[in-house]
Amino acid sequence: MTLNTDTTAPQRSGTAHRAAPHATLRKDGPHVAVITMDSPPANVLVKELRADLHAIFDELDTDLDVRCVVIASTQKTFTAGGDLREDQSLTDADVRNYIEEFFAVLDRIERFRAPVIAAINGGSIGGGLEFVLACDIRVASEDAFFVAAGVNVGLIVSFWRLPRIVGLGAAKEILLTGARYDAQQALNWGLVSEVHSAADLLPAALTKAHRIASRAPLSVEATKTSAGEALDLTAQQGDELQIERFIQMFRTRDHQEALEAFFGRREGNYERR
Repeated sequence: MTLNTDTTAPQRSGTAHRAAPHATLRKDGPHVAVITMDSPPANVLVKELRADLHAIFDELDTDLDVRCVVIASTQKTFTAGGDLREDQSLTDADVRNYIEEFFAVLDRIERFRAPVIAAINGGSIGGGLEFVLACDIRVASEDAFFVAAGVNVGLIVSFWRLPRIVGLGAAKEILLTGARYDAQQALNWGLVSEVHSAADLLPAALTKAHRIASRAPLSVEATKTSAGEALDLTAQQGDELQIERFIQMFRTRDHQEALEAFFGRREGNYERR
């Protein structure tokens, strides 16, 4: 894992040979972090890249100034998911550890306190689709495409997260056909929220990230957590949770600062308390 303080561009290898799979972390201003995956040629989530992602989120866990994260890619494929060669070498005794390790990366993203935006170029395939589903917001380039490849390789994945995002009908089509769906169809289904040209993709994701980072951070974090829990609650449980979290936020200095900023017609200056 490489920490880069340059705020202008994702990092690329400066050598002509194929670099080892890795991820870099940089800051875009004080409150937005950018993770760039670089695992040539298709950003397969090999062991080295998974380890880098864990290390980066370990670092972000301690950096409470970070209020939003963008995940981007240097490759033509956003991520092709799991390594089929690694998968082919597994024994029955290995397979549970392998899939649990793979899903641990997705859980780190999904459960991270701050919102995570996927800036998706090229393909999100198989486990790569599951990877972007673990992110809170997905924006795509015009060349992005999505494949739930489980049925294509005799496996099963994405059946829990995908229906929660696009609905059961669309999810069954995506999951059961194993077909390739382009960015416009993904937008129609709500799988992504925006589609941009390749050149505009990262700037658009960063604009959204800075907007989120300018909101009251405790409220943003509580909203992310609560929204993730909501679909598994009854209406009564949802009401109770909303009342509980509302009271928690009401008591914070963030809430008072937000009110003062609103009535003072200025931006909020938040201190996470």
